[in-house]
Amino acid sequence: MPLQRILEPEVMDSAQEAIDYDTMDHSNVNRVFVDDLLAFSQFEKPSVTEMRVLDVGTGTAQIPVELCGRQLPLHVTGVDLAEEMLKVGNQNVAAAGFAQNITLERVDAKQLPYAAGTFDAVISNSIVHHIPDPLQVIAEMARVVRAGGVLFVRDLLRPDDEAELEQLVSTYAADTNNEQRQLFRQSLYAALTVAEVKSLLTTAGLPAQWCAQTTDRHWTIAGRCGV
Repeated sequence: MPLQRILEPEVMDSAQEAIDYDTMDHSNVNRVFVDDLLAFSQFEKPSVTEMRVLDVGTGTAQIPVELCGRQLPLHVTGVDLAEEMLKVGNQNVAAAGFAQNITLERVDAKQLPYAAGTFDAVISNSIVHHIPDPLQVIAEMARVVRAGGVLFVRDLLRPDDEAELEQLVSTYAADTNNEQRQLFRQSLYAALTVAEVKSLLTTAGLPAQWCAQTTDRHWTIAGRCGV
């Protein structure tokens, strides 16, 4: 029987959860995310204007910091509902020297307070599995992308069974503490399958083929809106 989805808390908002998340080594995952985003979006091409990027579920702002480290003409708005995550995120932004390039805001991804077509790109890494019903989040992210802009979303892939899940935990969280391993385990249980994501895209009026499995533990949505 396929592994059933088990929800985890939508918001991780204790100081300890923020610290546990931030101290896990996400560097390679973040670097690959930004590499793949740039390869798809072609942001690396020279631009005379500052590109506007929205990072939904920014957590401790590790993705915006990685993206701004590529020295591109852009401004990143990172949003999250977890105040403690944003506190750590602001520390990370300041330490990296990107306070002029990154703005963090406490925002509910299900009700983005931005006009349609505001951003050149909307990105997200690992927020979808936190949302009990992610349809509204995906629709909101697509809504605020300008015509021709990029929607690039990546999240964990729910394994087929518990044996595969525990193998992923052993492979990718072996060097973490018990609390961090349990966070990863819970996230895998809460993750979606590719079929589930494709169904959400179709319901949101977006092409199902935008979603594909991209690693042994991730799926990715990559598409250009309104073209």
